Amino acid sequence: MCASGVAGVLTPDDVGKALELSPATPRGRTEVRAGLGGTYAALGAWALADRSPAAKRAIGFTWLGAGAVRLASLAVDRPRTGAPFWAYLAVELGLGSAALREAGVHA
Repeated sequence: MCASGVAGVLTPDDVGKALELSPATPRGRTEVRAGLGGTYAALGAWALADRSPAAKRAIGFTWLGAGAVRLASLAVDRPRTGAPFWAYLAVELGLGSAALREAGVHA
């Protein structure tokens, strides 16, 4: 999983093309459902069921990883940064930090 995630971060166009990540096609919808939906749903469900510090750390680092890549994308991709961009970033950093605090991780 880590290698495919790194590939998605470093070569999003190649990975997107390989996975047909356009939700306008049935394959694109399937990949979005599986990769973005199924992955996060399963991780979240496990954390809710397990409730261990390790589960909370996994959730925290997942959210913070998304936020860190979103910040890096500012320099690499130069995306439009309307209110949704900043709202998602706030959610990622806020929930990630909260999960790590709850897990007992202190910066």
